Amino acid sequence: MEDISIQLTPSAIKEIKRLIKDSNIPKEQYLRLGVKGGGCSGFSYILDFDFPQVNDIIFNIEDINIALDRTQEMYINGSVIDFKIGLDNRGFVFNNPNASSTCGCGTSFSA
Repeated sequence: MEDISIQLTPSAIKEIKRLIKDSNIPKEQYLRLGVKGGGCSGFSYILDFDFPQVNDIIFNIEDINIALDRTQEMYINGSVIDFKIGLDNRGFVFNNPNASSTCGCGTSFSA
């Protein structure tokens, strides 16, 4: 496992663990973090469960195994991932210091 500067807030950890339990995610699947082209600002975030791949950086936060493609590390390294429950939005929120701009919905960014 490697060191990487990505943080999960306590509310994000709680929600991820709930999803793993409620969806019966097998231990062989990791939380996949990353980015993909698209969205109104250029990139959108990936947060899903997937099997680790050869080119992945593997790390663990609070007993959550996480996989991140090495080629995407520069786009989200240093990010803090939170889970919000509110009247105006519910879901995972990325606070990304690498984003030069974000869209109004907060699900895409440019770097």
